[in-house]
Amino acid sequence: MNVAMNLAEIKENINEACKRSNRNQEEVTIIGVTKYVTIERTVEAMNAGIKNLGENRNEEFLKKYNEIGTKAKWHFIGSLQTRKVKDVIDKIDVLHSLDRLSLAKEINKRASKPVECFIQVNVSGEESKHGLTPEAVIPFIEDLTTYENIHITGLMTMAPHIEDLDKIRSVFRLLVELRDRVQSKHYHHAPCSNLSMGMSNDYEIAIEEGATHIRIGSKLVGS
Repeated sequence: MNVAMNLAEIKENINEACKRSNRNQEEVTIIGVTKYVTIERTVEAMNAGIKNLGENRNEEFLKKYNEIGTKAKWHFIGSLQTRKVKDVIDKIDVLHSLDRLSLAKEINKRASKPVECFIQVNVSGEESKHGLTPEAVIPFIEDLTTYENIHITGLMTMAPHIEDLDKIRSVFRLLVELRDRVQSKHYHHAPCSNLSMGMSNDYEIAIEEGATHIRIGSKLVGS
């Protein structure tokens, strides 16, 4: 598998999706999800031009961070256990899975500087997925008003892994509508301008619906 060739194909697909939705491809950040691959493959992705890396397990993240350090921008995309916050919070650049007050409290206590956070939203309602219900998002944001180390950069969701493209699209559209409602509140600590949605199987639909951050693993670096 040639990561550079994969990336070129992904970028072409992004370009086409942006044309279809009258967007600029510069608005879309590719996060290379390297959670299942070696450090060598991760470095290959960086050499191909990937600057943003996504990990979802503390141990694997720390192993890669110890080798790569600040040469990459690190996105923690998995569920973060409260007791593991102290190990990673000053090493990651962005958290995509803020979903409970206990986690926010620990981040606020442990971080030495404000952390860019996406609130994870379970739009599809699947029991297997983490995240707040859409109805809980605005009250949750209001609970974070005094947390000086929590900066809500946007919302994140995962669509169901199904064949029904209209259903996938509807999940992304609901997240966009929720983001717009949050933005209309003009929260100082939650500008909420970004949308982390779309993975290897559905990133083109996500871009058409407004994704600013797509999380690409298998289509980029394999598994």
